[in-house]
This record gives sequence, structure tokens and C-alpha cells, in this order.
Amino acid sequence: MSADAFSVPDRIVVVGAGIAGVSAVRELRSRGHSGKIILVDSGEHPYDRPPLSKAFLLGESDLDAIRLVPEAWFDDNDVDLRARRSAVRLRPSEGTVELDDGTAPAADAVLLTTGGAARPLPVPGGDLPGVHVLRSVEDARDLRAALVPGARAVVVGGGLIGAEVAASALALGCEVTLIEPTRPPLAMAVGEEIAVLLHEQHTAAGIRVLADTVAAVTRDGGAARLSVTTASGEALPADVVVVGVGLTVPGGLAEEAGLETSDGILVDEHHRTSNPAVFAAGDTARVRLADGSLRRREHWQAAQQGGRTAAAALLGQPLPAADPDWFWSDRHGVHVEAVGDMRGPHRVLRGSADSLPLTVLNLAEDGRLLGAAAVDDTRAIAAARRLIQSGTAPDAALLADTSVEPRKWLRR
Repeated sequence: MSADAFSVPDRIVVVGAGIAGVSAVRELRSRGHSGKIILVDSGEHPYDRPPLSKAFLLGESDLDAIRLVPEAWFDDNDVDLRARRSAVRLRPSEGTVELDDGTAPAADAVLLTTGGAARPLPVPGGDLPGVHVLRSVEDARDLRAALVPGARAVVVGGGLIGAEVAASALALGCEVTLIEPTRPPLAMAVGEEIAVLLHEQHTAAGIRVLADTVAAVTRDGGAARLSVTTASGEALPADVVVVGVGLTVPGGLAEEAGLETSDGILVDEHHRTSNPAVFAAGDTARVRLADGSLRRREHWQAAQQGGRTAAAALLGQPLPAADPDWFWSDRHGVHVEAVGDMRGPHRVLRGSADSLPLTVLNLAEDGRLLGAAAVDDTRAIAAARRLIQSGTAPDAALLADTSVEPRKWLRR
């Protein structure tokens, strides 16, 4: 592993076994790589994160149920899983990766898929016991133990994680207050119309929603109870506080190895870092686009695609086709999906703006479909994805007609 001319590596170490890391390993094997692969992760085994705020938090699934691959998969594919281990140092000049158990496996190339960390609440008392984040299985277990029936839960942040945790806490019998300054959150991701309806669901379900921010968290004397003080001065008693205000990207491992970083590890379109033998994908990577701008895509599908892209680049093979961004969320009994880009004024509504289900489609000036978001209409999103990929300009009246099956959009 060095900065010299890069060749197809025989020994690859993948650091991080989330969806990006596991997708990369699967892609390496499916593309014919027969060399040594070591997958390093601090957890017990690789698992899927999206269920942590939903089924896992609700106690409807356990760790085995959210495995990314079966336990036997690693032996079947000759992958050396180093579970409960962490990389503490990259040694590019020596071609090794130092682990926390003192071993230093050899590596011709390294793929960093270490992900992000939950952003803490940046106010006095934001690190008190009883203030939770949700990023790992351990976080989810701790939070589930705190969300007992009757507990007063204050959720800070109304994005995907905050909204899902608020809905799960309510289902678990908690008294829930959601603090979110943006009204409505997620408008850039799903469009104003759907964002408004989703945010209103919280109030309709019995969650108190405050358009505010948090100024401080304090402990109420010697009791276990907390108090959350908002910027407007209201004091909210809480048994548990949950923070969902985004991610940070720890950069120590990359920076110490001399990699170029800026709020993430900088990579090119092949997910190669400033050291051509080191790649990065997933939440930890920030891609330099053709126009010079930097972009980090913090969602499941992007991490999966980034892992697959990095694997292809490691082998010097053609990159997989790029899919439009796609994400989903479940809360209050509805399923939300969005694909592509929802930024723009040219919208077509399939349904009524004041009721669910609803699909909103975003069109370019020339009529091409750029993005779509839907509540409880997975078929519309599947059809929209294909239209976006094909660069098609569909009939806007056909898109809006709720009597027309979305698959028929593809025939006109």
C-alpha cells in the first residue's frame, strides 16, 4: 500500500462493516476477486442500521434479524471477518493496517467505510446521562430500556431519525415532545407538500411539536429526571432525551495517514482518496464532483452504491451504473419513499395536497422527471425511478391521474 502507481490489489482490508463495507466485499467477490479480503468491524457482526429506529427499537426484531448477511456467508466467500476489532492506524508506507489487538494485517489496498457518528447536542448538558443518540445497536438497546410506558421523552430534531424515534416512542407508551425549528423538516428531500403532511402527523398522533431549539439540558436536583430548556425559555421535564441532529465524520484515522479531508475523506468519482491505494465510501466519504464541488450523501442507498463503486475501481473494472438517490422512512403507520431530486418549482401532484396517500413529482423545465416522493405508493416510486434513469419527459396529466397505474407511465 503506497502512493506509487496503483495495480489490482491481491490483499484488501475493508475497515467498517456497515452497508457500504459489506456491499463492497460482495461486489469484490461477485466481480471475481479471489485474493485475501479482511473485513474489520467493532461490532459483533454486520447489521443493517435503518431498523434501529423502528422494528429493533420497538422490540419487533433482534440483532440476528437485521444481519446484513448470514453468519455462514463469510466462510462461504472466504472473507476474514475481524469482529469486535478497530483499525487504529493506517501505515501506507508499510502496506499494513494496525488493529487494536496489536495485529497489523498486510494490505495492498484499503477501503475505509467507517461511517459517521451521531452528532451530539451542542449545548450545556448535552452529554448528561439520559441524553441519547441513535447510531448503533448499543445505542438502540440503551434507548429501548429508557423508553418505558409513561416515560416523558423529548426528541430533538425532526428529520428521519428524530421523526422515526418519536413515532416509536409514542408506540411504546411514552409521552413525547418533538423539538424541531424547521417547519416542515425534510421539505428539500420530499417536497413541501409531503413534508407538511408528515410533520402534521406527529400532532395528530398525540406528540407535542415545538418549533424551537434547545438552549440547555439540566438534571433536576439529585433525581434522575432531566429538564430541557428551549431557546424561548420553556422548561420541559424529561425522563429521556433523544438527539437526532445529523452526523459528524471522525477523521483521525484518515488524517493521521495523510489523506486529504474536509468534513469527510475526500475522494474522486472512483472513491479513491489522495493516496491511490486507499479508497473510502459511505458516510465517511465526500466526493469531489466534476464542477469541483464536494458532496457527501448520508443515506443507505448511497452507501451501498458507493461501496459497489469502490469495489469496481479497486479491481480496475467498469463502474456500476449510478442510480438516482433513494431513501425511505416509516412512521405513524405510513411508508415514505423519495427518489431523485425534489428541489424545484415544477411539481405534479398525484392525489390531494391535504390528505394521504400522496405522490409529488418534480419536473425539469424541459419536462424530464427529476424526482418523486410518495407516501404509501411504492409503485409510483418504482416507475419514477425508471423514468429518471431513462431521462424521459412523461405526460404531466398522466402522472397526475390517480386512476392510471404508475407502470403505464412507462408506456407513453
